[in-house]
Amino acid sequence: MKNINLIEDNINNLTDFWKTVGTPFLSYHKNDIFEYCKIENSGWPNKLWLRKDVTKKDLPEIIKNMQTNSGLVLPYWNIFGTKSFEIFEAYGFSLKTEQVAMALKLDQKFKLEHHLSFKKIDNEQDATIWSELYPNAFGYVISKEILIQHYTNVHFYLVSNENQPIGTFMLFQTGNTMGIHGVGVIPEMRRKGFAEEVMKFALNLSIDLKAEYALLQASAMGKAIYTKLGFEDLFVIKNYVLKAE
Repeated sequence: MKNINLIEDNINNLTDFWKTVGTPFLSYHKNDIFEYCKIENSGWPNKLWLRKDVTKKDLPEIIKNMQTNSGLVLPYWNIFGTKSFEIFEAYGFSLKTEQVAMALKLDQKFKLEHHLSFKKIDNEQDATIWSELYPNAFGYVISKEILIQHYTNVHFYLVSNENQPIGTFMLFQTGNTMGIHGVGVIPEMRRKGFAEEVMKFALNLSIDLKAEYALLQASAMGKAIYTKLGFEDLFVIKNYVLKAE
């Protein structure tokens, strides 16, 4: 499972997702060192990322760009075996969060308990509901304009329990891999097994969409569920921000 192709697939799915959502807003940019995407009036994706390991000589331009574009987060893929992430920690960055990139071979569907209902977003009214619910689960905003721009190439789903919206998820497909993103349940509806049910539905849908592998980036809160479902660890992502001056 843990091979270079799945590691590359995980990074490519994630960064292609950011590029795809940012491009219509003229928010995706690239130079010789890094790429970044910042969408105004949205808390996501707002990332700056490198395609290679970082070196000290890269830092001045990275820092300048992150100062100019406040709110950017720099994800470092800890795949190089160099501990070069220590450069960030020595030169004005602080670690915001860590995630674990994970993968699952999609070879069988999961049984659903049918507690929940799922609705694919395809209109502005539902996009508004989704966008207003999302920060309750994640603490940051994904603007409804992002959903409206991407009905066709991103699968945005609203999750409800007894006709009350309680959660979200997104699917983004690259080749034969499906990225599962933004799986969240509002705090008052947690610890009821709903997040696991959402994941099972998302995985079954990924199989229906002919994906062979599911990919995700797990927070500490969600990782136990994904491991239970059979996902295996690929690598750690360290998310850095500039320290406040």
